[in-house]
Amino acid sequence: MRNGHLSHWMSRDDLDIPATVPLDRDEEVDVAIVGGGLSGLWTAWALTQADPALSVAVFEAERLGFGASGRNGGWLSAKPVGIRDVLARQHGGRAGVLEIEQRLEESIHDVVDVLGAQNIDARHGGWMQVARSASEQNRIENYLAKSRSWGVDEGRLRLLTAAEASERVNIAGVTGALYSPDNYCVDPVKMLLALARTVQKAGVRIYTSSRVDTIEPGRLAVGAHTVRARRHVVLATEGYSSRQRGQRRRMLPLNSAMLVTDRLTDDQWEQIGWAHGDGVSGAAHTYFYGQRTPDGRIAIGGRGKPYRFASGVDRDGEVDQHTIAALTNLLADLFPQVPLAAAHAWCGVLGVTRDWSPFIDNDPSSKILRVGGYAGQGLTAAHLAGRIASDLILQGDTKLSTLPWVRQMPRRWEPEPLRWIGAHGLYRIYSIADVLEARAAGPRTSRLALLADKIAGR
Repeated sequence: MRNGHLSHWMSRDDLDIPATVPLDRDEEVDVAIVGGGLSGLWTAWALTQADPALSVAVFEAERLGFGASGRNGGWLSAKPVGIRDVLARQHGGRAGVLEIEQRLEESIHDVVDVLGAQNIDARHGGWMQVARSASEQNRIENYLAKSRSWGVDEGRLRLLTAAEASERVNIAGVTGALYSPDNYCVDPVKMLLALARTVQKAGVRIYTSSRVDTIEPGRLAVGAHTVRARRHVVLATEGYSSRQRGQRRRMLPLNSAMLVTDRLTDDQWEQIGWAHGDGVSGAAHTYFYGQRTPDGRIAIGGRGKPYRFASGVDRDGEVDQHTIAALTNLLADLFPQVPLAAAHAWCGVLGVTRDWSPFIDNDPSSKILRVGGYAGQGLTAAHLAGRIASDLILQGDTKLSTLPWVRQMPRRWEPEPLRWIGAHGLYRIYSIADVLEARAAGPRTSRLALLADKIAGR
């Protein structure tokens, strides 16, 4: 089994990677974007759509696909991003939160229309969160009831019986599931590369292996070279923001691990089902998420070791053996009817704010805009965030620029060693809560998990 090498998506030989070069001279542009992931590229796309004469350059420290955009689970989903109650306290209130969710629903289709379904292997199948115990069933039913109170109707989210859920994907022990049609499963690296080609055609210059060392109003230092930004600087580094001076505690680089199987045979797929292109996740506290890949594998992910001391990040995506074993055992537990062999494991980081909700923090005085904090929902959120960032830079006051995501960055995470103790301790508590709930076999969520939610701010 292969381990690391960024991801299964990034390790293939057939990728159509657009030509990029390192910055080798001083540069002057209207807008300079730090970070060549989805947030940075969608911001560049939105800016050039609004003003084709604008000069925009993107500076990526590594290569395209090095960060979360090249290592994720491939859900282009309209699931809520952030905590509704948290965002409702921002400007726009409850109506603003509902507007964001409507925009996310539009975004998933916009992304496919812009990039082309065939170019990103997009399959419109919805998403399904399965329950496999009485407590998990109770949680998804409570989530549905709360969503109804926010105006989410039957067409966007509904409850499936155990039989209906098993018809879609034959997972052992299912008691029921939540289902939404608002999701595409995609090849995330093909999506990123298609977007990069699209913005290059619009005149955007993408520089790779071009790490930004200094960030100042209107100026970036990239090695020995200076970049002047006449109008704005955009910082779109998500979970890697902890590497910037003064930003170590702003966003927690939360680690997520994935595993992909060998290709399944037709007979194995017949026994599992999963013919609808659904993204599938679990309702346990230590949840999983996954998809059927375009080349006939199962890709499955979970948290594993959730955090590295002092907001550290990995280099190559290598996964510890304990996490690989846990994901392998989870596959066997979900699909005991077929033998499944792991082919490749990898990990990466995603950016989490202290209140688990996104931000687009624009400082008009310095003309520096920071964006991120999607907590694992970045494939869709990055598109909407890029459009909002473009409006803030070019127009100032629009309907998009008044949505609740537009706010100052949330308060900082706790200092070390509290950050490390908290992240690992909470994950351990959630694991124990899952065990306790399974033993009790009742509908109640463990008090340990409720306490962990309160401490985490979720």
